[in-house]
Amino acid sequence: MDIVFIRHGKSMLNGSGCYIGSTDCDMGEEGYRQAEKAKELIKDASFDVVLTSPLKRAIQTAQVIGRDYMKDLRLCEMDFGIFEGLRYQDAVKKYPEYMEKWNADYLNYKIPGGESLNDVYDRVEDFINSLRGVYEKVLVITHGGVIRCALSLMLSNRDHFYRFRVDHGSISIASFDGDYSFIKAVNILSNINF
Repeated sequence: MDIVFIRHGKSMLNGSGCYIGSTDCDMGEEGYRQAEKAKELIKDASFDVVLTSPLKRAIQTAQVIGRDYMKDLRLCEMDFGIFEGLRYQDAVKKYPEYMEKWNADYLNYKIPGGESLNDVYDRVEDFINSLRGVYEKVLVITHGGVIRCALSLMLSNRDHFYRFRVDHGSISIASFDGDYSFIKAVNILSNINF
């Protein structure tokens, strides 16, 4: 099974430097251009199913790609709770004790009102497991954090989250051959063969 991930096009807030995981914002003009490029890259590929995060920036990317899709809540970006909408330096000033705890244990620390990274890993792992044995080729339109979690899970290690670069509009491919999981591609922005 191949899971082809597309990161949504750049949103209106992605350049703001704020935590915007669960914030439901629209794509900007650049995001629409990125979605068009992704559409071109997969134009000749067929998929058994197309699944997307229910957040606007992912839905708008799916609409540009122009294939029938279903929404899946497990594909939402991490909920940064009390940090949502804040820049890092503002979160440090406003919530120094919580930022210290999160920085000390980013995998397990559950941000007040939000999630831990392990919560996101659990969602993504459940999502991937629900696809196995059902589909051969899946297109998933989602967020950078979700894709990084999926790629880390392919390596059977939740500590690789920050080792992957996943640009807006890029394609990454996670694959299974029986019980063996591997990564076929990461952060592709042009010239990919399916």
